[in-house]
Amino acid sequence: PSGCGKSTLLRMIAGLESVTSGEIRIAGRVVNDVPPKERDIAMVFQNYALYPHMSVADNMSFSLKLKNAPKDVIASRVKQAADILGLAPYLDRYPRQLSGGQRQRVAMGRAIVRDPQVFLFDEPLSNLDAKLRVAMRAEVKELHQRLKTTTVYVTHDQIEAMTMADKIVVMHDGRIEQMGAPLALYDKPGNRFVAGFIGSPAMNFVKGRIALDGRPTFVGDDGWRLPLELSGPVQDGQPVELGVRPEHLMLGDGGMNAEVVVVEPTGPEVQVNARLAHGGEMVAVFRERHMFNPGEKISLKPQPGLVHLFDGATGKRL
Repeated sequence: PSGCGKSTLLRMIAGLESVTSGEIRIAGRVVNDVPPKERDIAMVFQNYALYPHMSVADNMSFSLKLKNAPKDVIASRVKQAADILGLAPYLDRYPRQLSGGQRQRVAMGRAIVRDPQVFLFDEPLSNLDAKLRVAMRAEVKELHQRLKTTTVYVTHDQIEAMTMADKIVVMHDGRIEQMGAPLALYDKPGNRFVAGFIGSPAMNFVKGRIALDGRPTFVGDDGWRLPLELSGPVQDGQPVELGVRPEHLMLGDGGMNAEVVVVEPTGPEVQVNARLAHGGEMVAVFRERHMFNPGEKISLKPQPGLVHLFDGATGKRL
């Protein structure tokens, strides 16, 4: 989320912020005291940071000219990057003559021509409209698959993170909450924060306690009970929170009694916002085209084995 320290961390890798402890290694070399220009990184900013008085070709080649690279090398690299990004017809244009998506491609092209050890992306798609953002997401991922250059990509958009990453690092208040493959974080969040942050619509949470009567059972504040399959130790009466994703809820007897508040059909799915009997909110997503009406009474039941349990005090996964 905003303010968690992700851009600061990116700036530390770039050498724009000093590091108080720990080591930053790029290709096995410790770069803590190496100036930014000698770290062999290329950065792509949120606001593109293009020179308005320079053509696309000049913007892309500027860093190589500063390094006094041979003209034929500059021309070759600019042509190669322009071909990769579909910018060949626009090399003589100026940034003001380009759309937002084209400007973003120029910023990426300027990074590609440097052939760096690491690409650093700081929320590069946040200024684009929704449709273009989806298209650029696929382009950036395809670009990474082609170049195979290590890329550190900062974003607050968890859909962006889920769809583009090989590994996600979830940060909160300057600390790493969890890191791993996207689906590993989605299926087995390590704590309540990660569970609520990854996934859209967000995971539902129900407060309650553990009852050890024969087998561990979740007992909600409204008295609703759900038998649990637990591997770790729990105590009788221990306060917990049960988490269930909207798509893992189904209609059925023995579920939580709820009242339909709002129905949102999206086409492939129907999203239902409901209010539980004791006042909590619950969001359910159905692939089937149920015809619900506001005020209708329904019973929502988690699919077996697809619930998450978190300690009420620490928030850690149980």
